[in-house]
Amino acid sequence: MKRITEAYINGELTSIEGTEIFDLINPTNHEKIGEVVLGDQRDIRKAIAAAKKAFKTFSKTSVEERIEILENLKKAVEKRESELIETMILEYGGTRQFCTASFQNMVGAFEQMIETLRHFEFERKAGKTLVQMTPIGVVGIITPWNSSNSFICSKLATAVAAGCTVVVKPSEMSALQTQLIIECFHEAGLPKGLFNLVNGLGSVAGNEIVNHPDIAKISFTGSTQTGKMIAKGAVETMKRLTLELGGKSPNIILDDADFKQAVPQAIYGAYMNSGQACIAPTRLLVPYSRLQEVNELAKETVRHVVVGDPANENTNVGPMVSEKQYERVQSYIRLGIEEGADLLTGGLGKPGGLDKGNFAKATIFTNVRNNMRIAQEEIFGPVLSIIPYENEEEAISIANDTSYGLAAYVTSFDENRAVRVASQIEAGRVCINGFKHDPLAPFGGFKQSGIGREFGAFGLEEYLEPKSILV
Repeated sequence: MKRITEAYINGELTSIEGTEIFDLINPTNHEKIGEVVLGDQRDIRKAIAAAKKAFKTFSKTSVEERIEILENLKKAVEKRESELIETMILEYGGTRQFCTASFQNMVGAFEQMIETLRHFEFERKAGKTLVQMTPIGVVGIITPWNSSNSFICSKLATAVAAGCTVVVKPSEMSALQTQLIIECFHEAGLPKGLFNLVNGLGSVAGNEIVNHPDIAKISFTGSTQTGKMIAKGAVETMKRLTLELGGKSPNIILDDADFKQAVPQAIYGAYMNSGQACIAPTRLLVPYSRLQEVNELAKETVRHVVVGDPANENTNVGPMVSEKQYERVQSYIRLGIEEGADLLTGGLGKPGGLDKGNFAKATIFTNVRNNMRIAQEEIFGPVLSIIPYENEEEAISIANDTSYGLAAYVTSFDENRAVRVASQIEAGRVCINGFKHDPLAPFGGFKQSGIGREFGAFGLEEYLEPKSILV
């Protein structure tokens, strides 16, 4: 069992002032695998002071120097591939498939920001005016538990490219994973104070980041409710914000699609990251006239969905991250039954033989009305709602009838038709005919799915302030 007692501040491991201890529990079998001493306001203040001091010099570095740092970070992470994947499986319970993809995203974050940086214009002309894109300052990075190190790498890469320094407050539930990433970053030989990390509770360490006047910007990924609290607190010091929040993504299968391919693809998509993904397409919109066919295809597909040990290569759905999250999923399954949705497969309780961990059944409700809570609220587990529609116009209306707008999906034999439908959906990212990712394209939400964008040049500009110099 590992005990984590230090923060990473000003280029070295530093004793924690806080005294509260958080137990790290393996979600697969409920065994205690470690504990972490949580930092408090004093630890965050030390980290902010180190980042503020480092910003004075790091903000003046050249593009070439920043690229060298990003290359060193990439190499340091690549060396620890096996450990990073295995620790994520152990602590988070993510499937081997997902944890491997998450590692690839970690490495890719540095590669893609290097590419962005090589073509980015930090000085531009607007009319006759010189516009300088200047680093915003110290960035507070607050990350969730559902892909901890991937988020840290992505946000740090952007900050480095912009010339910003950072203070990271990861989820306390990811302490083993973040300890590894600290070791990687230390090996990369970063300038002191560029990267600082303190484990702590959101209500303590997170609040200090939100309220501290020396934090210029916050980049947060997590729930909409927490994002709203951060936004309210940040306004006092006019912090800039990037908030990537919740989602209830629609997946529209149009009537001309190949249903034998599209429906199974939709099921596995809804269960990505064991359903603990903000972009998961958890509302499947299908024509009324094909509903029975969809139901049969869905039932057949779920027979092949493997719920179980996340370490196994063929597992599709692992445990929920915690008992609390498991109970949340169970409450929504119970609610769906009470609301009158038809339970097609899955349901309450744990799958057979998986009593020790936080395992939920791969569940599908059909004939769901879009005003039901299971169709409107983010469940964050392996629960899919199949919602029938009469025509294309109604499908678009249902897709947009949500407070969220992070991602959406459209499947059609006619790509031009799919693009026409996609252009009418209120979401920051719409994938056509499959699940796709372009790390240079902007990513972020409409409506209550967030503020701002990440990735590529769009994400980099979020860490910069335009300064106009008129001569």
